[in-house]
Amino acid sequence: MKTVKFGKLKKQSYTMKESLRALKTNIQFCGDDIRTLVLTSALPNEGKSTVTLDLARSLTESGKRVLLIDTDMRKSVYVGRLRAVPTDGAEIYGLSHFLSGQKRLEDVLYGTEIPGLYMIFAGPSVPNPTEILEKKYFQDLLKFASEHFNYVLLDCAPIGAAIDAAVIAKNCDGAILVVAQGMASGRMLQNVKKQLEASGVWILGVVLNKVKMKKSGYYGSYYGSYYGSYYGRDHKDEE
Repeated sequence: MKTVKFGKLKKQSYTMKESLRALKTNIQFCGDDIRTLVLTSALPNEGKSTVTLDLARSLTESGKRVLLIDTDMRKSVYVGRLRAVPTDGAEIYGLSHFLSGQKRLEDVLYGTEIPGLYMIFAGPSVPNPTEILEKKYFQDLLKFASEHFNYVLLDCAPIGAAIDAAVIAKNCDGAILVVAQGMASGRMLQNVKKQLEASGVWILGVVLNKVKMKKSGYYGSYYGSYYGSYYGRDHKDEE
């Protein structure tokens, strides 16, 4: 299998690690059949990709094999943010190469320097991401992933900007919405919730991100990516 090394991997603070442990624990209590998860947000820049990657890292610490698939073929951030470089010095191939039939699955699946973490990057931007996500290639990929990994995390484009997440969610066990404090309006979040529900996916809960920390009776200026993050359970059979 091909591998990549990261030139820049953010160190997790104690607060981040504790919140990630809580998030991971709540996911596990949703049931052992909840293994393929779509993560999305209402708007860009809510920290969705950071949450997805750090959740994947946290799951591997429990000895799980985790596959992170970047499905945002509109505006991917992983290669640049992580400064990911293939160890063989070749070009990084991604999901768009696979879904368009240009590359095989083994050409786009990468091991990483984090034990247990595997990634499929988005690849080059394409003009029709929603259409190619509906192809049989994508369903075949999810079938393979569910057979070979304990968890599959799919990082999707913000659903408030594109419908991709709803298309992907219908093939997943559950959805997690990442919401940054003070960004999306309540009305927008309700609309996002309805779009996900229309796909038939079980909305597991919300991660509240970029919450302003409260210290000694006043609000400090530090923003923790995971401080106060909350993962709720909303059973799909309940109104």
